[in-house]
Amino acid sequence: MPFEPDSSVFEALLNGCQVHKNVDLGVRAAGRLLQLDIANPGIYVMLSNIYARARKWDQVEYVRGLMRQRGLMKTPGFSLVEIGETVHTFFAGNNSHPNWPEIEELLDTLRLEVEALGYAADTSCVLRNVDEPMKVKLLWGHSERLAIAFALLSTPAGSSIRITKNLRVCIDCHNVTKHISQVVKREIVVRDANRFHHFVNGRCSCNDYW
Repeated sequence: MPFEPDSSVFEALLNGCQVHKNVDLGVRAAGRLLQLDIANPGIYVMLSNIYARARKWDQVEYVRGLMRQRGLMKTPGFSLVEIGETVHTFFAGNNSHPNWPEIEELLDTLRLEVEALGYAADTSCVLRNVDEPMKVKLLWGHSERLAIAFALLSTPAGSSIRITKNLRVCIDCHNVTKHISQVVKREIVVRDANRFHHFVNGRCSCNDYW
């Protein structure tokens, strides 16, 4: 490399290691990043995710223990949707919204419909040591799915839906949203931490690269 790599280079490398499950290189990249910024919780989270994808649960707990010792907290993921003049916020697995019964019922219906189109949950996105049925349940509780379901219930048929998420959309949520756009015949726009995603009729504007 013709220049000294900075934190952005190592962050890109660490993210690539997370996607491709390259544990050894990921550990080295995280080590270099921590030399530059030991108090950045995102580094610990990505390293923990790399270990989780490799099913190295003891190392996952070790990294999380380091975060606790150093007083660092993971940024909670949430999704926002504006209906009228009100912004509704959804957190993963949270059922406190007043319309939760309707949201849950619609999610159950959507799950059956997208599975009929060939969707199968990618449980590698669930970075917790639980059984497969629980992993699927956790995926269907992701914040963007809750926001999408609520938006479908709260807006006219055929209208576009716009969701904002503070973190990167996971691979499975990206895949299921493509299928949902095909089922409901609506454009679904999701702005995540990386880019805008325009889902229309089973396809995304990013061409599955984000």
